[in-house]
Amino acid sequence: MDRAARKILIELADLVSAESMKKSASRKSTSPSRLIDARIRALGDWRGELLGRLRILIAEADPDVVEEWKWEVPVWSHAGIICTGETYKSVVKMTFARGAALKDPACLFNSSLKGNTRRAIDFREGGKINGKALKALVRAAVALNQSTHP
Repeated sequence: MDRAARKILIELADLVSAESMKKSASRKSTSPSRLIDARIRALGDWRGELLGRLRILIAEADPDVVEEWKWEVPVWSHAGIICTGETYKSVVKMTFARGAALKDPACLFNSSLKGNTRRAIDFREGGKINGKALKALVRAAVALNQSTHP
């Protein structure tokens, strides 16, 4: 691991540590957006690029989206959780909290298909993103959240 990557990982660990300390003053100054920025930088590969692209598409689909940091992963919310952005060695997983209740005409969901609540999309290196369909799915998730939490 080179010096730059090590520095980014240390920065990410510091940010996550600060976020986890409930009574710490630094927690209040560490925004979820900064933690997401740090995660994207720390990945430093196709997963970081992809997570950054997904983040942009979510914001384009819902300009009122709220970025959060829960369970050590990025979370996007509007009247409830829309989705999370998890990164693994071979996939970037976008998990929709109430995905089982969403119509998916473009058949984007390809993971976590058997549960009664969540659905996920696993993005692999070199895979294409159907931005139009993904934005429609995000908008549908927001509408579903708003219908039950006005």
